[in-house]
Amino acid sequence: MDGEEREETWNDFRELVNMTPADLEKWLESDDSRNAGQHQDGGESTGHASGRRIVAILRAEKGDLTDDDYRHMRKVVGYVRRHQAQRPSGDVRDTRWRYSLMNWGHDPLDG
Repeated sequence: MDGEEREETWNDFRELVNMTPADLEKWLESDDSRNAGQHQDGGESTGHASGRRIVAILRAEKGDLTDDDYRHMRKVVGYVRRHQAQRPSGDVRDTRWRYSLMNWGHDPLDG
């Protein structure tokens, strides 16, 4: 991934991931977080695992991020954008839709 791709990915990621590392960690400890998303064989959901990775990326120095980190950041950006387009009507405060997005570091009620 070249420098221009990294910069675009960084900017998109920082724009869409609107939860702080501390807020995301606290959220990931909740039952609502653990129950959101698709689970493989009764284990951790894809979004929950992604949330833990997002915390590590947010806490890392930009210069220390790897191509693999940037690939994950692109995955996060794609997921959040696709999921935002599927917003249900009405109040989304206590919905699995919102909880799933929050596992990916984006709280649709925050901005």
